[in-house]
Amino acid sequence: MPEGSDCTAAFRAAYENRYTWDPGFAGYKGRCSWEQADRRAEGHFSVGADLKAQVEGIADEEIHKAMASQLWEVAIHRVRRSFEQTHGANTFTAGSTDAVGTEVIVGGKNSGDRYRIKDDVVTMVHRHIHGTVVTIFTESVTHTGAGYLSRSYTSQYADPATGAARGGLSRFTDTFVPLCDGGPWVLSEREVATEAHGETPASRQLFRFLDLQAC
Repeated sequence: MPEGSDCTAAFRAAYENRYTWDPGFAGYKGRCSWEQADRRAEGHFSVGADLKAQVEGIADEEIHKAMASQLWEVAIHRVRRSFEQTHGANTFTAGSTDAVGTEVIVGGKNSGDRYRIKDDVVTMVHRHIHGTVVTIFTESVTHTGAGYLSRSYTSQYADPATGAARGGLSRFTDTFVPLCDGGPWVLSEREVATEAHGETPASRQLFRFLDLQAC
């Protein structure tokens, strides 16, 4: 795509290629475990049709919150919203193209946001969210046959004015599996490795979701 051209159709194709749950998704449940260094916790969880996550059996409040947060974050990205619902008030202009993909410069309601797309995959996200900027680079994906899911990616939060990092770079590795033949696809394992930042040491967390079954 030439720089400066309208790339709405190409960005729409990548947006609509993301894997989302069918509108009738009823939820799922199973066992869950968390590991960090020599710490470990196990419990049970459920995600309802309303996408709210319930975690039981984990007494440590920090671990309980982390587990529920991962489940919510995964679920909210599986909600199916039309391109018009999400981006109807935006414009999309092609920028430069590099190994990551073609830059998509957003104008309109979400002016200042940027993406990169390659082979109908959103390979980079740079968004302003609640007074901070998050930049995500997707390095590999899982193809479900009904859209793609990010498998390995990095995430970095930064100050929108100065660009200074807010926290260390986090590297995610996700494993998704279908609950049954034809899906829906759900997360079975997530590793989060975060680099040291300031006085906060590097860390590695492993979330596992086992004995998965539909509600």
